[in-house]
Amino acid sequence: MAKKRIGILTSGGDCPGLNATIRGVAKACFERFGSENVQIVGIQNGYYGLINNIARDMDNSEFSGILTQGGTILGTKRQPFKMMSVIEEDNVDKVKAMKDTYKAQKLDCLLTLGGNGTHKTANLLSEEGLNIIGLPKTIDNDIFGTDVTFGFHTAVDTATDVIDRLHTTAASHSRILMVEIMGNKAGWLTLYSGIAGGADVIIIPEIPYDTQKVIDSLSKRSASGKTFSIVAVAEGAFDVEEAQLKKKERAKRRLDAGITTATARLAAQVQKGTGIETRVCTPGHMLRGGSPSAYDRILATKFGVRAADLIAKDKFGYSVAMINGAIGENKLKDVAGKTKFVDPECSYVKTAKDIGVSFGD
Repeated sequence: MAKKRIGILTSGGDCPGLNATIRGVAKACFERFGSENVQIVGIQNGYYGLINNIARDMDNSEFSGILTQGGTILGTKRQPFKMMSVIEEDNVDKVKAMKDTYKAQKLDCLLTLGGNGTHKTANLLSEEGLNIIGLPKTIDNDIFGTDVTFGFHTAVDTATDVIDRLHTTAASHSRILMVEIMGNKAGWLTLYSGIAGGADVIIIPEIPYDTQKVIDSLSKRSASGKTFSIVAVAEGAFDVEEAQLKKKERAKRRLDAGITTATARLAAQVQKGTGIETRVCTPGHMLRGGSPSAYDRILATKFGVRAADLIAKDKFGYSVAMINGAIGENKLKDVAGKTKFVDPECSYVKTAKDIGVSFGD
């Protein structure tokens, strides 16, 4: 049989589980087709590498020892989807360039590991006639059509550990501590880690908060004898007034008011309203880092195996997914460009409210 040339790239933000997925794909393909019949072509730095033909044939040995390794051995860059069809000052037709690289590398298919933006470009390339398979990666867990993305559970573990550690220092100093969790559009990471870490207030973008209700909730805790409180805030959270504004209007309003982040503003409001010293902790990119959890190693491997199955069936234009607890796939055109938001009525929100957690609503 002709040697299959399978391209792989990782695009967008890094996260735990990328290398585990690369390994899963490679090992499953070697097992299915025979290692002598497969050539993995690593494309460096995401779509940037695809545009500029920065690619190399990888040695089979490179897929050993990376299961536990964080980040991505292929490197990654953000290449905004909205600029993919725009010819800029360098006069590069990016879509044509990506198709040219695909042909120059003699690829039989291309696997794209990434989040929402990555999936939109993957769908674009699929519509241009390339054989594309997407694999859903993001710590935000906001890719439409899949129960979970690889990287999410590791980030939940890390964020939960941060909140756990804040409990002791908050208790020692009788403070309110606010932790700002990554999640610009969707609040899955803040919701999960907030529940797991025992946060007293959870603020997510899907539930615009009333500042006074947050203050009242924290004041009530203090009046009941609680000496400290923990507030988990998604970085993309906004209050009920901002909910009436468009994104650009919210940004301008904050800029004019000199607000750095929603969390910093809320902390100042809470300190003034409660009289309790309030501090902010921002773990930031630490949430992306480190070795993938056991859950994510298994999920990444299962996703990789499913991708190999799709390659064997010549089934392209799909993104691997977990659907109702089973590994499957969605058509790229059905999921690209769509965001999976937290339903304010979902069981996780109800569970948190049932134990007294406030969402400021």
